[in-house]
Amino acid sequence: MTALVGPSGSGKSTIAKLIGGFWDVTSGTITLGGHDLKSIPLTQLYDQVAFVSQDNYLFDESIRKGRLNATDAEVEAAAKSARCDRFIRTFKDGYDTIVGVGAHISGGERQRIAIARAMLKDAPIILLDEATAIVDPENEDELQQAIEALTHDKTIVMIAHRLKTVKHADQIIVINNSQIVQRGTHDELAQQKGLYSDFITDREEAIGWKLPQ
Repeated sequence: MTALVGPSGSGKSTIAKLIGGFWDVTSGTITLGGHDLKSIPLTQLYDQVAFVSQDNYLFDESIRKGRLNATDAEVEAAAKSARCDRFIRTFKDGYDTIVGVGAHISGGERQRIAIARAMLKDAPIILLDEATAIVDPENEDELQQAIEALTHDKTIVMIAHRLKTVKHADQIIVINNSQIVQRGTHDELAQQKGLYSDFITDREEAIGWKLPQ
């Protein structure tokens, strides 16, 4: 698991989109398993990558149609792992509920459905771009459990602003002005002066912030 952190606009999402093949690099190379991404057919590359962002778009399809050749049992197993099954069964049409534009589902529910679909895809590389950013505190633990289930035995590139989301990463890369300025584990970077220690301080101060009485 690699976590990308840094100021807004520093280039984190650009890196994720380049890795996922959404854009081509204009210089240099990105390799996957030693192969230049440009040499890999897009259909083959997309089979290797699942992308979950903070503003996932869900097509106007039923929840059940997360993957065309998936069985009902596979869909429901993914939904249970992503902590979706319970709220899906409260819908009038259950797994046949349409979840696209205009669907009355919360941001946390939408995110968990997107994660369930990523699980169903079972790609070896997971890109998480602020996947927990819009979720309310009541749903955050459920979503975090869903992400842990999704990322088990996978290669993960994660962008996040929440300290508890990134601190257990195998490596943290700090980006500023499109450049890598720090790299290491949470414990290593916490001992260094720089953007990451500032990041920790800002998050700790935010936790203790209260409205004046």
